[in-house]
Amino acid sequence: MMAESEARILLVDDEEAILKLLRFPLEKEGYQVVTARDGAEALATFAREDFDLVILDVMLPHVDGMEVCRRIRADSIVPIIMLTAKGDEFDKVLGLELGADDYITKDKFSLREFRSRVRAQLRRAEMNRSAEATRKDVIKVDDLEVDVLKRSVVVRGAKVDLTYIEFEILKTLVSHPGRVYSRQLLLQLVWGDSDYRDSRTVDVHIRHLREKLEADPKDPELIFTVRNIGYKFREL
Repeated sequence: MMAESEARILLVDDEEAILKLLRFPLEKEGYQVVTARDGAEALATFAREDFDLVILDVMLPHVDGMEVCRRIRADSIVPIIMLTAKGDEFDKVLGLELGADDYITKDKFSLREFRSRVRAQLRRAEMNRSAEATRKDVIKVDDLEVDVLKRSVVVRGAKVDLTYIEFEILKTLVSHPGRVYSRQLLLQLVWGDSDYRDSRTVDVHIRHLREKLEADPKDPELIFTVRNIGYKFREL
């Protein structure tokens, strides 16, 4: 098991001041930090080396951060924290839809919060690696088939494309049918922690999951809402 302090982090931003500001606390924690200043360099570096976490600015020259996120997520489940100078909700939702694990607005966070989020993502990734060793590879429930290792989902004979976050939520729920998960617990398990996050983010992803999996999203048969608490996958 990798020691957290040995983690290798790819830090991507086109502003030298931001790179220096964020690199210092990361290296102080003992992490190995590699930097890139544009999207093309980030992709080339990621393809060439192994990383445990990517911290990625949205506004990058050559290849923007959203596209870099999409390409990394197509081949890897490495945690991705996105940085932006914008507070636009559309940017936030789009980043999460593309597979980002967390999202930080540059002018609205402290270095203490930044370090906390980095640690949370590294812990979550390590917990997921440990859990994979005992989790069933393929889970079947009626017309739903979830292949955990291949990260594929088939519903009523048709393959369904899920975002990274949608798959992580589904995997969590379907692995423990009948267990009730609060929104805060899902945030902790899927995003790494529940601090600084709006629990309504979970509701948005659950709605998208139902639209993709349920025969009638308004009358779900797989993912149920537990009033005032959270969600559960139906008992088998």
